[in-house]
Amino acid sequence: MTIQAGEKAPDFTLTKADGTPFQLQSALAQNAVVLYFYPKDNTAGCTAEACSFRDAYQDFKDAGAEVVGVSSDSAESHAEFATQHRLPFTLLADSAGKVRKLYGVPKTLGLLPGRMTFVIDKSGTVVHAFNSQLNATKHVTEALQSLKR
Repeated sequence: MTIQAGEKAPDFTLTKADGTPFQLQSALAQNAVVLYFYPKDNTAGCTAEACSFRDAYQDFKDAGAEVVGVSSDSAESHAEFATQHRLPFTLLADSAGKVRKLYGVPKTLGLLPGRMTFVIDKSGTVVHAFNSQLNATKHVTEALQSLKR
């Protein structure tokens, strides 16, 4: 089952692009978190989505939120992707897909890793969940609108 608005966000620890651990609960102690799951580094839709988050990053910071991207790519792949596209936010390696499963992110056509965004407030509650495989950049506007409410 996919995590829905109103539910507690499951805690997890994953590896960041720089090889250090990231724990959701620790991040929530400082900011709300916009947690977005995407299929793969350096694909057209995922690059457009990441760059849209990059371009709106200051708006997220001003709204009291940190952006965190998750895919099954390695930390090394994330480091290259972040450098190439000047991404100022955290990318996490979920190589085994455990966190994707924990959040119930559905696959597209039963094959492709899904694209889904969760807005999590500082108390750890999901306040918004948005699922769209094809409308990659809409994840940014959906998340910002949710934070402004």
